[in-house]
Amino acid sequence: MDKINVRDITGREDTPEPEHTGYDAGQVCSGRQVTLHFELALPNGDIVDSNFDGAAATFRVGDGNLPVGFEQVLFGLCAGDEHSAELEEEDAFGPRNPDNIHTFPRYRFPADLAMEEGLVINFADSAGNDQAGVITAFDADRVTVDFNHPLAGKTIRFRVKILSVSG
Repeated sequence: MDKINVRDITGREDTPEPEHTGYDAGQVCSGRQVTLHFELALPNGDIVDSNFDGAAATFRVGDGNLPVGFEQVLFGLCAGDEHSAELEEEDAFGPRNPDNIHTFPRYRFPADLAMEEGLVINFADSAGNDQAGVITAFDADRVTVDFNHPLAGKTIRFRVKILSVSG
């Protein structure tokens, strides 16, 4: 499934990032490049995503690749640090937004599409960008699609191991 910019579909505004002021050169803060291993899990322990057994992820803090709430957990950490935090829905992928659930006429979908609940389909938004939607219901006339992030409305356990901090 393609990645979705959570702020685009929830309508949440970015919050200001802390500046480098008050952080040592090796600590995570806004503008720094960070390489890490991460794990996202539900409170019951079910792992949703992890790269601990694979290649590390690298991003620049504040570039929009990671929701702000997750970035804030990282602030002040250094290479070698491991940390876990539980993020409530507001700080993770946001609350579920009923305005992100839409019903379309069935004829707008390919006739040969094997329709089933839970099927993920990419749609083009008004700017021509891909946006994933999940079919939540359908009949002969209508198809209901949920454009909320699959983890919206959920508390997330976020575990990280910082491998490097630069910039």
